[in-house]
This record gives sequence, structure tokens and C-alpha cells, in this order.
Amino acid sequence: MMPMIGLFILTLSFFNKVSAEDPDMLQDLCVADLTSGVKVNGYPCKADVKADDFFSNILSKAGSTNNTMGSLVTGANVQKIPGLNTLGVSLSRIDYAPGGLNPPHTHPRATEMVFVLDGELDVGFITTTNVLISKHIKKGEVFVFPRGLVHFQKNNGHVSASVISAFNSQLPGTQSLASTLFAASPTVPDNVLTKAFQIGTKEIEKIKSRIAPKK
Repeated sequence: MMPMIGLFILTLSFFNKVSAEDPDMLQDLCVADLTSGVKVNGYPCKADVKADDFFSNILSKAGSTNNTMGSLVTGANVQKIPGLNTLGVSLSRIDYAPGGLNPPHTHPRATEMVFVLDGELDVGFITTTNVLISKHIKKGEVFVFPRGLVHFQKNNGHVSASVISAFNSQLPGTQSLASTLFAASPTVPDNVLTKAFQIGTKEIEKIKSRIAPKK
């Protein structure tokens, strides 16, 4: 019995490891062919590899925060840097205007660590038992958001702020709670949202009209 229990625990730990991050690479590199019509769990490899496939200056400049949320996420993932394919890492830069918010969202495929470049932020995530873990972070400090948990960053200061985010996935994915629920296509039925949020149809339609992308 004991050897079987040991084998079961070992098997569980193996599956926990392989499910916690992108699959391991099987060759030196596999630069993504972003034009391929082949659909796989990742991107197929292209043959003509060059140095620029592994390079980008996309994070070197602050993004425009002149929008409703007062923040902008600039991703440096496999879709922008094809050389990241199969490597299991990516970065983003997030810029915040004074009062800017990166609204509550999740990354289904990655844990995130933010490093504050400038300014100060109030950050936090919510566990599956609805416990808020929050912190005020400043320039040079880091904070970690566990994979899949709802989290946010808010600049409550009077000056701009920015962070670099690191992910253990080449394409972590992002689901903004507000956009997911109120700007889905086709739309989530009003009777689902009214019951979930305990508000009326008029309030639901008002939120949808503000969040839905402008045509």
C-alpha cells in the first residue's frame, strides 16, 4: 500500500509541475511563425531565424494613458517577439496616469510579478475564499499576483507611475472582469447579470453601454 501511495503522490506532483507553466521546449529555439494557419498549443516554428526575432524596443517608451481607465498595458509576448515561442516567459509594461487603474482582471496561464519603475501604486489580489491581499508599493519594489487570481493596480498618487510585469508564460492571456461580463459577444443575457449582481436591467444596460467597444 505504501509504495502505491508514494507513486500516487509522485504522479500528482508531476502533473502539478507540468500544469503550472508553459510546456518545456524540445529544441534550442522555435521562433514563432505568426503567419501560419496551423493551430497548435503555441505557434509552429519557422525556418528563417534572425536576430530581430528575439529583439524588441516596445517597452522602452511610456504608453498613452489618455483613456477611460487612465492606464495602458504594452505587451512583449510571443505575438510581438516571435523568439519567445516555447520559452515560457514574457513581459509587459503598464503605465498609469494619476488616478489611473488597471482594472480587476486575471491571467489564466501565468503568475505575474510587477517591478515598479516610477511612482507608487496600491495593488492587490483576491483569493478564492474572497480574502483581499493588498499592499502599497513604491519605486524599486515588487509584488506577485498568483496565477488565475483576480487582481488590480491603482495609482492613487498625483504623478504618473509605471511598472514592468514578468510572466511565466509566452502568452499569459488577460480577462478583464468588466469587459468579460459586460462586453462579451454575443452578450451575456441581462437576466444572468441582474441576478448575479442584484441590480436592475436599466443599470445593466447602462454599464454595457459604457464598457462595450465603440463602433
